[in-house]
Amino acid sequence: NTLHEKVESAMLQTVSGLLKVKVKDIDIYKELRVYGLNSIMLTELAVAINQKYRLELTPAIFFEYPTLDGFTKYLLKEHRAVFASKFGVQTRVDTATPAEKENVEKIAGQRERSRFAKRAEPFSARPKPFASEPIAIIGMSGRFPMAEDINGFWKNLVEGKNCISEIPKERWDLGRYFAEDKNKPGKIHGKWGGFLEGVDRFDPLFFNISPREAEIMDPQEHLFLECAYETLEDGGYTRQMSGIPQSIDLQGNVGVFVGVMWEEYQLYGAQEQMQGRQVAFFGSPSSIANRVSYFCNFHGPCMAVDTMCSSSLTAIHLACQNLRQGQCEMALAGGVNVSIHPNKYLFLSQNKFISSKGRCESFGKGGDGYVPGEGVGAVLLKPLSKAIADGDHIYGVIKATAVNHGGKTSGYTVPNPNAQASVIRQAFREAGINPRAISYLEAHGTGTSLGDPIEIMALQKVIQEYTNDKQYCAIGSVKSNIGHCESAAGIAALTKVLLQLKHHQLVPSLHSKDLNPNINFENSPFVVQQELTQWKRPMIEIGGEIKEYPRTSGISAFGAGGSNAHVVIEEYIPENPVQPDTTINARNPAIVVLSARSDIKLKEQIKRLLVAIKEEPYADTHLADMAYTLQVGREQMEERLALLVGSVKELKEKLKRFMENRDVIEGLYHGQVKRHKKILAVFTADKELQEAIDKWVKHKKYEKLLDFWVKGLVVDWNKLYGDNRPPGLPTISCPSSCVRIPNCTVC
Repeated sequence: NTLHEKVESAMLQTVSGLLKVKVKDIDIYKELRVYGLNSIMLTELAVAINQKYRLELTPAIFFEYPTLDGFTKYLLKEHRAVFASKFGVQTRVDTATPAEKENVEKIAGQRERSRFAKRAEPFSARPKPFASEPIAIIGMSGRFPMAEDINGFWKNLVEGKNCISEIPKERWDLGRYFAEDKNKPGKIHGKWGGFLEGVDRFDPLFFNISPREAEIMDPQEHLFLECAYETLEDGGYTRQMSGIPQSIDLQGNVGVFVGVMWEEYQLYGAQEQMQGRQVAFFGSPSSIANRVSYFCNFHGPCMAVDTMCSSSLTAIHLACQNLRQGQCEMALAGGVNVSIHPNKYLFLSQNKFISSKGRCESFGKGGDGYVPGEGVGAVLLKPLSKAIADGDHIYGVIKATAVNHGGKTSGYTVPNPNAQASVIRQAFREAGINPRAISYLEAHGTGTSLGDPIEIMALQKVIQEYTNDKQYCAIGSVKSNIGHCESAAGIAALTKVLLQLKHHQLVPSLHSKDLNPNINFENSPFVVQQELTQWKRPMIEIGGEIKEYPRTSGISAFGAGGSNAHVVIEEYIPENPVQPDTTINARNPAIVVLSARSDIKLKEQIKRLLVAIKEEPYADTHLADMAYTLQVGREQMEERLALLVGSVKELKEKLKRFMENRDVIEGLYHGQVKRHKKILAVFTADKELQEAIDKWVKHKKYEKLLDFWVKGLVVDWNKLYGDNRPPGLPTISCPSSCVRIPNCTVC
């Protein structure tokens, strides 16, 4: 009976009449375009509303407010008096005292508080609140050779696994191109690389992409899109949560920065055309970044970056800059690299860049080139103070980033040790860290006989300005495991460092048993990490004071054309660690929810959760955190499963029994949204039933709540916790700008 409900109902009726679709089948939160409203029909809709309510709307308004929910809020904001008069409704604001009106307007003008900054005053000069602040890494994901995810990647690193293989036959016919003779023209003399499996496998419908469009899409585009989605999930965010109104006029102030180098997929289109088949494959690096912002409805800066082999570290550098300048509230940054066409191998062989031995011998003897590697990875970034305030899980802290260029050298691909030293020095100074406190360095380390010594020379030049101590800092390169991932090399290196910080271990750098004779390691600060060891916090005397320092690492990436990048990473040590005060047991069970697009995908989710429980391993003290993350940090999909459990053991047992198709399992609820839309429509419309749901939550009648959730009921899980949300996980606030104030059901 509120004005909002009347206007919403009227708009639904109008759209229903235009589309000849039942009102109950229209979702006010979905964009009108999904119902087939084209530009002509949008014009008709605008005309119909204008005639009925004497407004002057243009069809363009539906592009600014593409959902009925957003359009209704716009009408109430800009034309409230018209609709109040039309429906004979006196709003609370109409009858309020001047003081009450002022308070309502003040509340209605506020933006989100908990997760993001408040809306800035119009036309004021916005300060840069994070100008010199470290950046927290709050989510990460990736796929690398012989590793479907970062857990598999870590397992390979711990085992010291060489993930290099021959070029798969699925890529191209190796027999047509390979020759042992390095000088044979038109042939490749390196037949090895680090390869991702299934780069041609993609579920386009999940990302609202047509199969026809997916067929001509550069695999790098869909690989990074999948990785970006997983990174958001790993950080405990959904697209909707990331799209909360920000400190600018657009929602979703999240930046996307992706490093990409090779663009060879279009060559297949050219080959098809040469055969008389007029096929055109679109290829643009910007589309790799744009696709993520489009799918997630992000409005922050969005760009692809190509600085050759330093691309993904440079992308992270730009992301940090934009965060510190207040250009975005969060940033998703990383890189992608795929060897999709033989052209790359022909070029590398032609210019003698490729290794004839089939490995990157980082800091080893006799390296004559590098092995290409594939990879895709991303991290989710936020200013440290915001991440702490928002309860995010923090993998590590970016203390500083720096980039520069080598300028003119004796050759286009010849590195400049002075420029490399300069970028490293700049990063150390910005971080405010004495290099003596750095206990690990993830080097560029391509494994060439002269490239590695030049890199060590640059590092040594900077560090010796601070200390003459020898062999105190471990050094390694992930390229020895997976090859040189080129535009994804930086994100591969960063992922390795973050995993080492997480597990407090240093993994072996391969192919370095016989060290490069051109490097005098004994007279340097470095020791090549050749075995798996504990990564302990260093006890160091600096300035006459001996104290324990955080685990800290430097990461280098140098582009073949001279673009250099360095990042300083430090472990996050909470000042006041929050101890969980939510006790989970049989009397106070955790609510674990899972959902997917189909029954098959739901079972895949269950398998992944069971693997995670086994590998982490999770204890009962983690159950509240796990449950909360699955409730608010995952998108709710069609096929749903909910469980009431008092322990991790009980969770495992119930999941396994469900996978075995047991009929009745106490405390387990399974359902599908589509089958129960009519029932849920009643709940959505009935105020008393909504009040009943609140009572179920208050009195912990979770059985009824979950029985309806698996059928599609929208549940505000935060009501389960009040102000006592589990620690170390994201919070969530009202996902709208509170047009319904003072009747907002969330706030």
